[in-house]
Amino acid sequence: MGDVQVTVVGSINLDLVATVASLPGTGETIGGARLDRVPGGKGANQALAAARLGAAVRLIAAVGRDADADLSLALLEAGGVDLTGVRRTDEPTGLALITVDRDGETTIVVVPGANATLALAPDELASSDAVICQLEIPIETVTAAADAAPGFFCLNPAPAGSVPHSVLTRADLIVVNRHEYAAISGLDGARLVAVTHGAAGAELRQGGKQIAYAEAPRVVAVDGTAAGDAFVAALVLGLLEERGPAQALHRACLVGAITASRHGAQSSLPTRQEVASWD
Repeated sequence: MGDVQVTVVGSINLDLVATVASLPGTGETIGGARLDRVPGGKGANQALAAARLGAAVRLIAAVGRDADADLSLALLEAGGVDLTGVRRTDEPTGLALITVDRDGETTIVVVPGANATLALAPDELASSDAVICQLEIPIETVTAAADAAPGFFCLNPAPAGSVPHSVLTRADLIVVNRHEYAAISGLDGARLVAVTHGAAGAELRQGGKQIAYAEAPRVVAVDGTAAGDAFVAALVLGLLEERGPAQALHRACLVGAITASRHGAQSSLPTRQEVASWD
């Protein structure tokens, strides 16, 4: 599996995670929170998830020249992700302000920082078997990645936003949650579309029709922060391994569920061996 070359073009954030009993409503103040500073960002999470599942992964991203960058890169470096494509900029490292309640539900506010400066040189993707993008970086960079990807191209259009039609139709796989699927038009133009439904599982669609469905394994959810990112990485690798749509989707749900059953973002991502022990 390490021979599969995956390039993630995406975001790196430092996550400021407040753990509370319940999520605050509009205008409400919640006390008694615990604060943790942990590495995150959808691009970084997906890159480390793919590496822990056995792929050779390169991350193209941008961080600041600050202490937050060093903390944000620590687990990626330890996990063997190739960081030669990470740029240092004068903008601060991106931040995500995350609130997690006792049921593992989250609210997330992203401050882009250096992520907003990320640009791509087309030859950076030349050796990639698969390219994965999200929308925490400029849409121009996502479009350039779609144009330059020599093989499999996956888009995780989160947070939900406008995506050029050419990018949607170029995508071999689009992964969204049910809210993003409702909010973004034209998604069924991709070759495959995965729609996640939280504890209800996930479906895989082709040409506007469901071709596979997988139930979510039963776990005690404690933190769903990186579960969707783990799902993306696992589904891409499952399809590249030619597991078949149903089996790849089932495994992606399993990887996402394991991640949600643990605290933290990148620290919660399972290894290939851990996933095998759950099968």
